[in-house]
Amino acid sequence: MIYKTQTTYPIETVKAQMEAKAKSLGFGILGSYDFQKILHNKGFELKTQITVFEICNPPAANMALNAIADISVYLPCRISVYEQNGSTVLATIGIEDILNAVDVDDDFREHMSKIFNNLRALMNAF
Repeated sequence: MIYKTQTTYPIETVKAQMEAKAKSLGFGILGSYDFQKILHNKGFELKTQITVFEICNPPAANMALNAIADISVYLPCRISVYEQNGSTVLATIGIEDILNAVDVDDDFREHMSKIFNNLRALMNAF
């Protein structure tokens, strides 16, 4: 499942404000990928502007990785920002998919759900 939200903010505004809004919710930006630029440099034309931000909450990542190494395939969390039908879309993988893919106890599931709620709050802050 993909969790998505839309905003009327222009994509450039969302991209410019992502780091500050992420920090206010306990996340840091590890990096970002401008796929339009990356593919252009490889000789391909991507018509849609798509930027993916790698988001990290170090305490949550530490807890998750110490609990179950397999969860590393889902980390860091990613938020994709792109334009679609005149709106700016923010999308990420749903926490339900992650938690259903690994064997975790209820305390771990609850903690990760709280982190995902903060990720959703970040996405809905625009």
